[in-house]
Amino acid sequence: MQSYTSKLVLLLMTVFSIAMGFLESSVVVYLREIFYPRGFAFPLTPMTGHIALTELLREASTIVMLITVSVLAGKNARQKFALFLYSFAIWDIFYYVFLKVLIHWPESFFTWDILFLIPVIWTGPVITPVLVSGTMILMAIIIFHYEEKVTRLHVDWSVSALIIAGSVLVFTAFIWDFTAFLVRDFSLSALFEAGISHTIIQSYIPSEFNWLLFLAGEVVILTGIYRLLMAYQHAAENR
Repeated sequence: MQSYTSKLVLLLMTVFSIAMGFLESSVVVYLREIFYPRGFAFPLTPMTGHIALTELLREASTIVMLITVSVLAGKNARQKFALFLYSFAIWDIFYYVFLKVLIHWPESFFTWDILFLIPVIWTGPVITPVLVSGTMILMAIIIFHYEEKVTRLHVDWSVSALIIAGSVLVFTAFIWDFTAFLVRDFSLSALFEAGISHTIIQSYIPSEFNWLLFLAGEVVILTGIYRLLMAYQHAAENR
């Protein structure tokens, strides 16, 4: 019965996340029809203040929705975290799937995309968030599977340190190109005075993704996930 309930929860979370992926992609279809009628491309077209604010709040709202359903569905803190990772990853993957179906974009896995806007613009080839999503799904499935089997789990602090350190490296890879562009083309005084202005946005075209940082981050995260798996297996054998 317990196993059946867990599978049902995972199935419903999958359905919910796929539906959210379609909702996200449909909004982007509308935005691109308005701001990129000839097809999405860099440099970005600046949005007016109220539309930009609405877009930021929409992005934040999707995270709140994913957190909410994960908290409701999970039995304990680790399961809730795992379900959040899982739903976020499924949502992100199907966001690209539906964009491909609806508007035949991206052209390839190596097409550049804007991924996030806070604290600065995140960019990268489409394959990079997909790889991150795959890593999140792997970690989520391990946690969700073993939480049904163990009652006590001791996880060494180094596991969390590895996953956090790897995440920082991946994050740095995503903001590397835009940050390098700011440092190269704009003075600090200009940035402090104007912030990320329309002029800056209209000047930015991604040029080089830091694959070394990204892959190093993925390796560090996967090492942490492997050590987490070993801790779960040890706990399952000694329960």
